[in-house]
Amino acid sequence: MTAAVTLAPSDATVPDAPVLLRHDADGVATLTLNRPQARNALSMALMGALQEQLDAIREDAGVRVVILRGAGPAFCAGHDLKEMRADPSLAATEAVFRTCARLMLSLTRLPQPVIAQVHGIATAAGCQLVATCDLAICTEGARFATPGVQIGLFCSTPMVALSRAVSRKAALEMLLVGEPIDAQEAYRIGLVNRAVPAAELDGAVAAMAEKIAGKARRVLAVGKEAFGRQIEMGLEEAYGYTAEVMTRNMMMADAQEGIDAFLTKRTPRWEP
Repeated sequence: MTAAVTLAPSDATVPDAPVLLRHDADGVATLTLNRPQARNALSMALMGALQEQLDAIREDAGVRVVILRGAGPAFCAGHDLKEMRADPSLAATEAVFRTCARLMLSLTRLPQPVIAQVHGIATAAGCQLVATCDLAICTEGARFATPGVQIGLFCSTPMVALSRAVSRKAALEMLLVGEPIDAQEAYRIGLVNRAVPAAELDGAVAAMAEKIAGKARRVLAVGKEAFGRQIEMGLEEAYGYTAEVMTRNMMMADAQEGIDAFLTKRTPRWEP
């Protein structure tokens, strides 16, 4: 089933243009950053619109997976520096990074898995978005960077997501050098799941989303939350916690249906 496109607030750079688009079909919600002239830079309006949609999706039982993509020539160029320089006050700057932190936490805590569909550049907070999403597929021509050090603004908040997505030394090299890495390097260090030719990007992301959307919604939520929590624990604590999670999961109707379906060699029928 396909839902109507949801339009978010307008962008000052293109009068009456919505900054965010939403399209729902077959359990997949696709959110498109829609500031192509600004390389989808994260203005306050765009972050607010994205936050609003994530809050709505959290409560939407019809959504099993989310795709995050960008319109135009790039995925996301990071924060809107022109907007920030237009109001360089402490209060405005605090609001930008507070809003961004809440947004990234919402992506992490969203019950539904989120796939980043990346083309062009993903820099600074745009790279942070990629690192924060649960999965990422990019084009072979995509480029990733945390270039803040080049302009005297170390990418400290992107560092939080990046350092949890890739190895310590890979993260520090990106942060300290500030130069872009290509898609193959992003794949090598684990920032993306795979890199594909540009013509295959839509299909590759759709195929992954379809596979995930076919799983039990509640089980996806249990697994995503458990992964995020256990990764921050020590080994013994993690095993204790995940044993409790699996016990609770085993008591769920979805697990009982899935196991019965496996044993009788039929397709499981998940609860809505």
